[in-house]
Amino acid sequence: MAPTRRLVLTSLALLPVIAALPARAETPRIFQKDGLALGGTDPVSYFRDGAPAKGRAEHSLDWNGATWRFASAENKAVFAADPDRYAPQFGGYCAYRAASGYAAPTVADAWTIVDGRLYLNYSRGVRGKWEKDIPGNISKAETNWPGIIE
Repeated sequence: MAPTRRLVLTSLALLPVIAALPARAETPRIFQKDGLALGGTDPVSYFRDGAPAKGRAEHSLDWNGATWRFASAENKAVFAADPDRYAPQFGGYCAYRAASGYAAPTVADAWTIVDGRLYLNYSRGVRGKWEKDIPGNISKAETNWPGIIE
């Protein structure tokens, strides 16, 4: 069925409107809250203190497209020397949701360190689901991750 003249003219009239629409916002490679990686939580603190610590503005570092904060100059230096070791997996997004193929925000107190890697979750409740099959969830998330953030 050939398009009608009215349909063609209406479509052409809408082109400038469609072109003016904002592009779909991309999900940042690193989870950010309030403009800061991990919402300003110091990723090194999980390893060194066994708990999350709030980073301080005077101990900031830009890495991988995000501003990271650290609780101390020492933690900042440790991260700067080996960021891949201390940065959370899956860009700091929820590891359980990454296993399902989605990016979701995280909270500082829903975390796990497995084989020297930091994994964060959306909530403590979600972390409980994550912990039921950590190896399987890691495997799924690693498979899904490249296609989640583009």
